[in-house]
Amino acid sequence: MKTQAKCKICRRLGDKLFLKGDKCLSTKCPMIERPFAPGQRAKKRRGSLSEYGRELAAKQKMKRWYQLSESKLKQYVKAINKDRAKIDNVANALVGKLETRLDNVIFRLGWARSRGHANQLASHGHFLLNGRKIDIPSAQLKIGDTVSVREGSKTKDVLKDIPETMKKAKVPGWIAFDAQKNEAKIVKLPVFEDVQLPSDVTTVFEHYSR
Repeated sequence: MKTQAKCKICRRLGDKLFLKGDKCLSTKCPMIERPFAPGQRAKKRRGSLSEYGRELAAKQKMKRWYQLSESKLKQYVKAINKDRAKIDNVANALVGKLETRLDNVIFRLGWARSRGHANQLASHGHFLLNGRKIDIPSAQLKIGDTVSVREGSKTKDVLKDIPETMKKAKVPGWIAFDAQKNEAKIVKLPVFEDVQLPSDVTTVFEHYSR
């Protein structure tokens, strides 16, 4: 997806979704320069949303935030709803599923500039999961799983600076990073309070319950 298209997504949804990594943190971010939906009548169009519109916007933001397809996000929600009787907190269950995807873990470690970039790196087989090569970005990690850069990928331009990057990276508390082994380990499952999200998780469930 082109840069301009990604920036239009954020403007249309009225929220910064960090789809372009560092650019989103700079003063060049279109959400700072043009904080309104694209289009000539955008400023006039913005108004109050209906209940359905609010739910749809929440779902769209969550989908874009984690760089998921519509079918994939729906699959996660439906699976949790199916086992709802066994789940104490559906918001925590969804956050746990989304955050422990391989591509998201790579992004959270600072090994990729965006989730889309992390998805691309993972699909190219640059990482090891528990010592074995993996090329499935959606692979679900669990407590005790380890992630590291494949030996043959350590000299790649996009990955060679990881040792330096990790010295200033803000790794979330549910991931432990071993600097000597240059290896990350899932030490607990993240919950809603551990992450910053663009929309209310409950609203996303409401949308798919229609």
